[in-house]
Amino acid sequence: MHQPIDIEAICAERGLRITDQRRVIARVLSESEDHPDVDKLYERASAIDPRISIATVYRTVRLFEEAGILDRHDFGDGRARYEAAPEAHHDHMIDVETGKVIEFVDPELEALQRQIAERLGYRLVDHRMELFGVRLDREGGKEN
Repeated sequence: MHQPIDIEAICAERGLRITDQRRVIARVLSESEDHPDVDKLYERASAIDPRISIATVYRTVRLFEEAGILDRHDFGDGRARYEAAPEAHHDHMIDVETGKVIEFVDPELEALQRQIAERLGYRLVDHRMELFGVRLDREGGKEN
């Protein structure tokens, strides 16, 4: 489901100054198939450019988030995790045992959410859904 998003190009479109270190961090984020936290981003970025500090990663993530380029998530593991702000909406299923995050889209669910908003007197403009679960074949501590 992951579609790479060119964060560097989005920065250029929005007039953000892109330094060499920001370019590396943007590329790492663009190429991430997972939802990395700052430590993971730092590990990946500093492997490419050892001059990148953890403080630079924090500042860059905050800048990208404020510019609407990155989405910040809390998947219940106590760490802020990031992904490029997607052009198309999707929701998340989080495996509470492994931390694996599965992106999904369900048209019936989307329609139901719009109906609920209308029933309450609103037009839905945005939402986030994060489902937390345990795989059925691992429930009760037994592998099937």
